[in-house]
Amino acid sequence: MSVAQRIVLTSGKRKTAIARAVVKPGKGRVFINGKPLEILEPEAARWKIMEPLLIVGGLRNLVDIDVSVEGGGFMGQAVASRIAIARGLVEFFKEYPEVKKILLSYDRHMLVGDPRETEPKKPRGRSARAKRQKSYR
Repeated sequence: MSVAQRIVLTSGKRKTAIARAVVKPGKGRVFINGKPLEILEPEAARWKIMEPLLIVGGLRNLVDIDVSVEGGGFMGQAVASRIAIARGLVEFFKEYPEVKKILLSYDRHMLVGDPRETEPKKPRGRSARAKRQKSYR
């Protein structure tokens, strides 16, 4: 299958945020929940999402990426989107194995997610581990 007709679906997770990315041949446009990446706020999240695109260089102009992300906070959504985009680029450009090597050498967490999530709150306490103190014994 040639690059001209390939469509890749990938996903990324961070805490409770889940991002799904569609990578298809195009002109380098990136949309996050229907908004162009260039106008996404806050700026810190925008740069986090742009990292894999900046690293692959000129290859980014060959694909259009549409990401839908939900759940979590804005930074969790940004990291989930970043993982989905990086995985999509690696899958789309399979004939260029150096893409995966470059992304892994820059930051392994672009392709390998972080499984940590918050621990649920327990009874008799105000958080997951803290408990109300007893005055006897």
